[in-house]
Amino acid sequence: MTNDLTYDQRMQRICGSLGESGYEVTLVGRALSTSLPLVDFPFKQIRLNCWYTKGKLMYLEFNLRLFIHLLFVKTDCICAVDLDTILPVYFVSALRNKKRVYDAHELFTEQKEIVTRPLIHKLWLKVERFAVPRFKYGYTVNQFIIDEFNRRYGVRYKMVRNLPRLIRTDTQQSTERFFIYQGAVNEGRSFETLIPAMKQVDCKLIICGNGNFFNQAKVLIKANGLEDKVEMKGSVPPNELRELTPKAYAAVMLFEQTGLNQYYSLANRFFDYIMAGIPQVCVAYPEYKAINDQYNVAHLINDTSTETIATALNKLLRDDVLYNTMQENARKARQALNWSAEEKVLLSFYQQLFETA
Repeated sequence: MTNDLTYDQRMQRICGSLGESGYEVTLVGRALSTSLPLVDFPFKQIRLNCWYTKGKLMYLEFNLRLFIHLLFVKTDCICAVDLDTILPVYFVSALRNKKRVYDAHELFTEQKEIVTRPLIHKLWLKVERFAVPRFKYGYTVNQFIIDEFNRRYGVRYKMVRNLPRLIRTDTQQSTERFFIYQGAVNEGRSFETLIPAMKQVDCKLIICGNGNFFNQAKVLIKANGLEDKVEMKGSVPPNELRELTPKAYAAVMLFEQTGLNQYYSLANRFFDYIMAGIPQVCVAYPEYKAINDQYNVAHLINDTSTETIATALNKLLRDDVLYNTMQENARKARQALNWSAEEKVLLSFYQQLFETA
């Protein structure tokens, strides 16, 4: 994968479960100047060093280095994590006659930063159309992506949702109320409206994450005079995040509607907030609404305008009955919405894969 190994909790769960079940797993990622020392897990970790850190040259260089690396490692199966690593995995697995798997964290070609750039969108669509039909085996995070891949390419993937491991979160909330956002600080995550909304909310916002909109978010904070009200922590290691999130009063789970990937997303932070036992303000998109109709853990909003976000955040601050109900529901829901069920699907998938001739 192209991510920094330190912060990808989904891959830590997947590789950890496989490693604990007796598989010899190696997770390959990218070395960055900001990379922290690797933490021990029941799987091997390798970082590939690249000269370029962003843009087209980064993807090109990493894919070339990954192709060369995969040519010479001992393996029975290679798994591409998202579309940006799928080509070297395909070519090496084909050359070496090895099994291959596609792990689609999202519908890559429908991200806002892709669909709003016609030439980039056309390029990634070509990659998807070439590669995905050649990956018979794969899994993804929700039913929409499963159906979309089946419609586009005739493949039928399994679903392994982004659910966290079940943990005890008895942490008391901070004496200072704050909302929390955790995840990538990327385009399409509604920071253009969330940050100005905080001017109308008597509470602090802490943003944990990094991404392609990080610098623009900092500019927005300064432009709105919110330096003392909105704190950007940057990338936070998962173990620290699991301690911080339960201390928050509530959380935000926002996506713009641009691109199918946003509208039909099912992000891991939605479940991380539930695991932390805190309510959240969340977009009323289909996947989130379906879960919330069952568990009632989030205050849903129909748009991501500044006024709508501010009104929703203030609703959680002022309506104690609503807040306490959602908080209690989140604590109950985490008993069902955790990794234990998804782990069984994952292990069954790989067991069947290796039993296939």
